[in-house]
Formats: sequence, C-alpha cells, structure tokens
Amino acid sequence: MAVIEVSNLRKAYGNLMAVDGVTWSVAEQEVVAILGPNGAGKTTTVEIVEGYRRRDSGQVSVLGLDPDTGGRALRERIGIVLQEAGFEEQFTVRELVRLQAGFYPHPKAVDEVIEMVDLGDKADARVKTLSGGQRRRLDLALGIVGDPEVLFLDEPTTGFDPSARRRAWVLVDRLRDLGTTILLTTHYMDEAENLADRVIVMNAGVVIADGTPQQLASQADLATIVSFRLPASLEPGDLPGIGTSLRVAGNEVTLQSAAPTRDIHALSEWAMGRGMELDGLSLSRPSLEDVYLSLTDGEERRPRHGPQQVDGQL
Repeated sequence: MAVIEVSNLRKAYGNLMAVDGVTWSVAEQEVVAILGPNGAGKTTTVEIVEGYRRRDSGQVSVLGLDPDTGGRALRERIGIVLQEAGFEEQFTVRELVRLQAGFYPHPKAVDEVIEMVDLGDKADARVKTLSGGQRRRLDLALGIVGDPEVLFLDEPTTGFDPSARRRAWVLVDRLRDLGTTILLTTHYMDEAENLADRVIVMNAGVVIADGTPQQLASQADLATIVSFRLPASLEPGDLPGIGTSLRVAGNEVTLQSAAPTRDIHALSEWAMGRGMELDGLSLSRPSLEDVYLSLTDGEERRPRHGPQQVDGQL
C-alpha cells in the first residue's frame, strides 16, 4: 500500500522549473531517502508533500489525503523535523515536548520520547542552555511525540557527533519497526545507505534514479576496487594482467575490476604459485556515494526554464 504518492508533480519559480514532472511513491513502513545536489528540487518536492508549499500541477497524496486540503485530519497523523526550527528559549525540554504532545490525539509519553532522543539528563534544562546537537535532538523529539504514521526528516543528524548520529540511526530503525513510514533527506551518503530501504536521486528537477542502494550500485556499472600490499621483493610489472586503472603508492596497490570474481581468482593463484601472502587484500563494492557522484556527474545540472510565472524562491 502506498502511503505517499506523487504523480507528475511540477513547480516553477518565475521561469525556473524547480520540479519537472516528478513521480514516485512510498510504501507503508518504508524508509525512503531523497538525495540530490543543491538546487535539484528535492526540498521543494518534500515541502509540497508536507503541505508547506503549493504545487503548480500534479497529484500528491499522503495517507490518502491531499496535503493542500488535508488540514488537521492530516496534521494529526504526520510528524515533521525541519532542517532548522526555532524554540522559545525559556522553556525547558520537558515543557516544550509536553506542549507539542498536546496538539495530538494520541501522543507518546513525554518522558519516553525524551529518553528516546537521549535528552533524559536535559529534561529540565532550558532550551537556551542546549548545544546545537542537543537542540537537534529536541527537534527529533518534537517530530515524533505525536506518534506519527508518517515522519518527514530533513537533514536529521546535522550537527551530531558520530556517536549521536549512530544513536539517531537506531531510533529511525526502531520507529520503522513500530510501523512508521519515513521520508528522509540527507547529504550524508552513509546515512542514506544505512537507513533507506530505497533511494530517490533528483537532479535538475527530475528523478534520475530510484531503487535500493544495491540496485543503484548495479545499474551504475561501476568497477569494484581491489587493493593489497605488494611484497617488497616484487615490482608492479610482476603482477598478472588483471583489472584496469592500476595505481601503486609505495607498496599499496589498487586496481579497478569489472570482473572481481575472475580477477581475485587469478590474483590468488598468482600469489599462491609464488608461496606468498598478499597483505591487506580487500574487495570493496561501489558505495552509495560513488553511485551518487556517477549519477550526478559530481555537480549540479542546470534546471530547465519553464513558462510559468510564479512568485517564490528555490
């Protein structure tokens, strides 16, 4: 069942077409990450789905309701964590979470939510005393206290240290297991790779890829990287003819392989025939970051210009 459906969505700012015929959906209890360079149209798309911005044309449905007209019936069932949010500095963490909980018919327990985002020791601290990372965790608490069926996360771990990011990932996994559908935007490729069931890549206002991280990696046709340390008694020219783009730095050898099973077998036979071990031998598949950069050419593409005249900004 599709919880979020977007069909032929378009949005222009002046004569700049920011979102140009985008179509995708999110299934129940699925975590989907939307990626793209700055200006790709992903923020505009998500804001339209959230109901913060009006579309020019196309259809959008969240939990069977149009975000433009769903009103309170929709708001009570979704949670939103914006990239930046303002707080009343004199409130305590517990006071703000309790206030937010009052807007929902069936909220989670306030103290439970505070513990879920690792702010238990700051529950009675005033917002003005919180660090940037702690404020971001408070954002998360306010987004999930209503026990949403759909949760929108916009760059949720910006400002987190590595340990806090990992704990946030565990929280997202827990929410998914509890039945929450999650739409995520992030600039951290490892975050998308670890959290997302599916990844949508946008560029120049259109979807250029949609699939699991594994599917995108296979479709990108990127070479596997083989690396090892060359024994001191050998020269690079002694190696068997495998792979492409051989690089040697000191005794560290890396090469690209389009047929890793065959090349590893040939390399192993070659080493065994000489009675030697290849220290540090490793095989690494293309990461989501590698795939992303190959899809976007590592840079932004220019959105096309459209005929509409609509006030606003990208």
